[in-house]
Amino acid sequence: MQVSIACTEQNLRSRSSEDRLCGPRPGPGGGNGGPVCGGHGNPPGGGGSGPKTRAAVVPRPPAPAGAFRESTGRGTGMKYRAERTLGNILKSKGWRRSSYVITTKIFWGGQAETERGLSRKHIIEGLRGSLDRLQLGYVDIVFANRSDPNSPMEEIVRAMTYVINQGLALYWGTSRWGAAEIMEAYSMARQFNLIPPLCEQAEHHLFQREKVEMQLPELYHKIGVGSVTWSPLACGLITSKYDGRVPDTCRTTIKGYQWLKDKVQSEDGKKQQAKVMDLLPIAHQLGCTVAQLAIAWCLRSEGVSSVLLGVSSAEQLIEHLGALQVLSQLTPQTVMEIDGLLGSKPHSKK
Repeated sequence: MQVSIACTEQNLRSRSSEDRLCGPRPGPGGGNGGPVCGGHGNPPGGGGSGPKTRAAVVPRPPAPAGAFRESTGRGTGMKYRAERTLGNILKSKGWRRSSYVITTKIFWGGQAETERGLSRKHIIEGLRGSLDRLQLGYVDIVFANRSDPNSPMEEIVRAMTYVINQGLALYWGTSRWGAAEIMEAYSMARQFNLIPPLCEQAEHHLFQREKVEMQLPELYHKIGVGSVTWSPLACGLITSKYDGRVPDTCRTTIKGYQWLKDKVQSEDGKKQQAKVMDLLPIAHQLGCTVAQLAIAWCLRSEGVSSVLLGVSSAEQLIEHLGALQVLSQLTPQTVMEIDGLLGSKPHSKK
């Protein structure tokens, strides 16, 4: 199992950063709940059949093997703050660098045109900036966070190969890239003896299935690109949290999240919430929550290497990790029943 710390805007605002991310301080002679041991087998995010999941806050009890940590933020300033927070935590804990995985994303940056995008300049300088804030010598995976029409694909692949060869990163991946763009990067790498992308970050949940289920499997089977999926609960829609209203404590009340509030209150959002309620009997039958059912459903996909979880407390993280116990109960019949209730299964256009 892989566990992640995601430093996000909501986590950092909700209480002091280190308390939010690390839980209570240990007493005299007591442990701190981490680090968890390093994973084995396939590289992070790539193809493989081992246990797989990602989460976003270190649980208070000791956690099982594998730590997969990511520093993220909605805005550039928040990302910088998140990376500094995570870097300070890692430094203060003194965890072995081999016992966890750090990923970061490259695209947005400063105000200048040269401080954003996927140019060779920004990839190298942006990654070095992240490493300075994280107080680390390297990240395990650097993601190209969306494609850049202003940067030639050869330049992007050569720059990613350079930062890997320089020891600044071990692997690189893509985020929100199309299947054709990923294949172009792979072909470019093979043509010029460069390093191809390892994985793609893509949105995937019960109501968003086209890309992960219809487009990426071909890449997984042909060139071994795995999927790191995000938003398994559709920003909270696939829970009973909203129930036709917007609570004061959820992220929809945060500045910059009006789009989510509009989505929740839209006709499609209300229809999706109604369909989620139809999943309650299945969840009760399996002895789990709808959230655990939805996360386990995401994990079942062959090409999905890990699932990103966003949580606001250690208790919520522990609940979501219970999806691992549900995964083994998801029989083909249960999956077919879910497909029938939701009517969201994509169909081949061939």
